[in-house]
Amino acid sequence: MAFPHRPDAPELPDFSMLKRLARDQLIYLLEQLPGKKDLFIEADLMSPLDRIANVSILKQHEVDKLYKVENKPAFSSSEQLCFLVRPRIKNMRYIANLVNADKMAGRTRKYKVIFSPQKFYACEMVLEEEGIYGDVSCDEWAFSLLPLDVDLLSMELPEFFRDYFLEGDQCWINTVAQALHLLSTLYGPFPNCYGIGRCAKMSHELWRKLGEEEDGETKGRRPEIGHVFLLDRDVDFVTALCSQVVYEGLVDDTFRVKCGSVDFGPEVTSSDKSLKVLLNAEDKVFNEIRNEHFSNVFGFLSQKARNLQAQYDVRLPAQRRRGMDIKQMKNFVSQELKGLKQEHRLLSLHIGACESIMKKKTKQDFQELIKTEHALLEGFSIRESTNYIEEHIDRQVSPIESLRLMCLLSITENGLIPKDYRSLKTQYLQSYGPEHLLTFSNLRRAGLLTEQAPGDTLTAVESKVSKLVTDKAAGKITDAFSSLAKRSNFRAISKKLNLIPRVDGEYDLKVPRDMAYVFSGAYVPLSCRIIEQVLERQSWQGLDEVVRLLNCSELAFTDMTKEDKASSESLRLILVVFLGGCTFSEISALRFLGREKGYRFIFLTTAVTNSARLMEAMSEVKA
Repeated sequence: MAFPHRPDAPELPDFSMLKRLARDQLIYLLEQLPGKKDLFIEADLMSPLDRIANVSILKQHEVDKLYKVENKPAFSSSEQLCFLVRPRIKNMRYIANLVNADKMAGRTRKYKVIFSPQKFYACEMVLEEEGIYGDVSCDEWAFSLLPLDVDLLSMELPEFFRDYFLEGDQCWINTVAQALHLLSTLYGPFPNCYGIGRCAKMSHELWRKLGEEEDGETKGRRPEIGHVFLLDRDVDFVTALCSQVVYEGLVDDTFRVKCGSVDFGPEVTSSDKSLKVLLNAEDKVFNEIRNEHFSNVFGFLSQKARNLQAQYDVRLPAQRRRGMDIKQMKNFVSQELKGLKQEHRLLSLHIGACESIMKKKTKQDFQELIKTEHALLEGFSIRESTNYIEEHIDRQVSPIESLRLMCLLSITENGLIPKDYRSLKTQYLQSYGPEHLLTFSNLRRAGLLTEQAPGDTLTAVESKVSKLVTDKAAGKITDAFSSLAKRSNFRAISKKLNLIPRVDGEYDLKVPRDMAYVFSGAYVPLSCRIIEQVLERQSWQGLDEVVRLLNCSELAFTDMTKEDKASSESLRLILVVFLGGCTFSEISALRFLGREKGYRFIFLTTAVTNSARLMEAMSEVKA
């Protein structure tokens, strides 16, 4: 069932070193506060911390009690307080309130703030304003690469998407550059680098500067990874807005995969308890179905269950016939049957997950939804699709889901015609409440939900501005105008890159022929197609028209250092960096491409995302 990698596929580097580095650095920082201490952890950092250093490791290094950083006073009796937080203003206020309350009570303690992944000047300013800068010691836990799987690294920065693509805040670019610098230090230089998008370009430039400053470290090292590709999320919003139909994507859409693990509730575990399950290549059952189209999964699991039962039946009686004594029987059960039992447990969990997904998706009328999405991608039946979205809003199905469909309609149609935009917006606000008004403003600014402007006036404005702005110093003005006038050009790009496959007869999802299988054969993810085309050409040559339609003419780059030391094996190992989040559908599509072409892909993302997370990041109404 799981497609085997070609025998000549390169080996993946061992990323467990990244975990060890992060753990050692954290222990070093904690030991700088000798003796017993209480640790206050921000909610966002709890799951990543759990993957790096569990409670017993923290206890070994004299962490007494753990507290969550939240909007209520903390009652800690410890003489030393340590705060592990993201560099956010509200966290600084929280710490300041705690320290100032101690001062008023005449209590003296030691305070240490550990910022992860980096410290921002603005945070120190707030501590100074609050009058506690001298009372706390500050440090950085430069932890920005969490291996979630053998081929997936996450920076666990879900806020990156909103901060950069909505607020225009470039604070995390340094973190990306540092992460890439660490990878090139550990795994050798990257001979070939390609990128597209403003954020990709800035990250690359900063990363190169860091490399130049410490050139001696990687000189003479053999590259382990031959190519790196940096891609901005706003180059391809469409893929991220589509419903996922590969198993791993559906599990994420339905149960929310968090930091590489998922909480399966009683409806999946068939007991009264919930269970936290790690989803990675170590789960043998999951590893065989993760990249499969959901329609194939249930049949595979049923067959697997029958095979497993047969193995039980064959092994036990055969062993009994040999006349084992009690001790031998015990050994047999604990050794040989242990593996079968583990597989049996995982199998029943994934069957439970499939049943739960099917129940939820039937309730949603999933088929109708997918049909509408495919119509939008292909540009057919736009009126019917708009009516479907209106009905969705009127039935108050889900505010996030309705927003997602409106954004998909807007991007595939290059903006909504003014009449439709006003009508859908009015219906949405009447159905879900006027508090969503600011969300529309955010979506418009990010280019996710826009109103078509009369084309000629737009070009007139653009040409006047370009005449005015000729020097580089005023480049920011053109940037501002180009973002105001950002067109998605999805139809034209789709034709150029053949994103909608023409299929004679039925698309065979059991034996996929191309990456379109991750969307039931209806659409090849744009981000993955771009990567495929650039790798084929080893540059952006011949893709000028596509780059222009993506509004990235000055933002697509190729950096070839032509390393003679790169082996043919390393040149087939490709690191793809998604800035602003990556979906499991894209990961599955590129794994498929790798199997077809003899590449192995490694994924580095600021966070794993899906359509709901994308919409929530833009929403001003918190669920």
